[in-house]
Amino acid sequence: MVRFRRKTCIPVLSVLFLVLIVSVVLRNLPPEDSSPVSLVVQPAETDRRVHKPGMATMAPERDPQLEEALRKFPPPNYYVHAFYYPWFGSPKFDGKYIHWDHPQLPHWDAKVAQGYPQGRHAPPDDIGSNYYPALGPYSSKDPAVVENHMQQLRMAAIGVIAVSWYPPNQKDDNGEPLDDLMPLLLNIAHRYHIKVIFHIEPYKGRDEVNMFTNVKYIIEKYGEHPAFFKYRTTNGKLLPLFYIYDSYLMNSEQWSKLLKHTASNSIRDTPYDAIFIALLVEEKHKRDLLTAGFDGLYTYFATNGFSFGSTLKNWDAIRAFCEDNNLLFIPSVGPGYIDTSIRPWNFQNTRNRINGKYYETALSAALEARPDFISITSFNEWHEGTQIETAVPKTSLTAYLDYLPNKPTIYLEITRKWAAIFGSERRRWQD
Repeated sequence: MVRFRRKTCIPVLSVLFLVLIVSVVLRNLPPEDSSPVSLVVQPAETDRRVHKPGMATMAPERDPQLEEALRKFPPPNYYVHAFYYPWFGSPKFDGKYIHWDHPQLPHWDAKVAQGYPQGRHAPPDDIGSNYYPALGPYSSKDPAVVENHMQQLRMAAIGVIAVSWYPPNQKDDNGEPLDDLMPLLLNIAHRYHIKVIFHIEPYKGRDEVNMFTNVKYIIEKYGEHPAFFKYRTTNGKLLPLFYIYDSYLMNSEQWSKLLKHTASNSIRDTPYDAIFIALLVEEKHKRDLLTAGFDGLYTYFATNGFSFGSTLKNWDAIRAFCEDNNLLFIPSVGPGYIDTSIRPWNFQNTRNRINGKYYETALSAALEARPDFISITSFNEWHEGTQIETAVPKTSLTAYLDYLPNKPTIYLEITRKWAAIFGSERRRWQD
């Protein structure tokens, strides 16, 4: 008989205790697509969604060693979304720095602009951010960077990333086309049990016709990937969800041609139907998005008071409006805001992090409004200082901010805490 050893027993019991805790948490976490969405209920019908064979990106096989390691992380909360930017580049992977060399944007008033510096940042020591990333000025194409990001997201219990997206061969003013990066993001996200949403940017020439074309492209190419986020509506349909940034740039009449069931060229009741979430900026946009046929709204900006939608005290009223009109309400919370590295004149919109208090205040306000989802602005929008990604102190000619006296992971830890609270509250609301 093997002799029973106390030193062996203690770690074994510890492991069993940890497994028990994880099992209980996972058992109580709602399935990613099992809860109904508060949308306008459509006429009952079968889901006619089809996909062209061979178009969906193939997902990698599960890695048993990674699966074992993931047990150390909290389970992902699929009701917590983080805005994610894959537009960064470095010489090793891209031949040059991209976005880290962001220009300093002039003030719209020429007289005011004369009083502030103009020019481009010069990485690696001088980057277009008031903070410095722990990974340095990285490339979004680097698989090791994406892997690290997924680990950080899992540490924070974030279940979904909303990835900034432009159609193939289109890009923002300072970057490169992004669509080719989606297979890498989807594959690595899948390994970490994280889902991906497309955050459609206001690309050049965006209208109701090419929006239909681009949504069709996304669903046909990526819709069958297991990391592609889908959600079950109140009538039982399993649909993708799209955030539409600066949706107000198209008028409600244009949107209604795409989103209203009565329109002759509507995307509704086609294989490419989806949940479309509009950006609420001004109060008048509430009625516009109803006229347009959107399914919900989000507030995006991390600056309390900057817009009607991003003002915390308005969230209860916005939630009531959404409930009255069968719309999803997705408030956006952020850890702070500072963009003076690229807008050196924009001090009035700076919001101090106050060692995490600003973030927790926003998270508390979001929960009080009983949202359908919570979105985080952002995981890594370094230009506007809204990132929760790890940052480190940096000494150079540029004076960078940091998270001291807290650890580089402080905002991941705060997110994890509130993701758990949100999960518990959601279950209580449903009881």
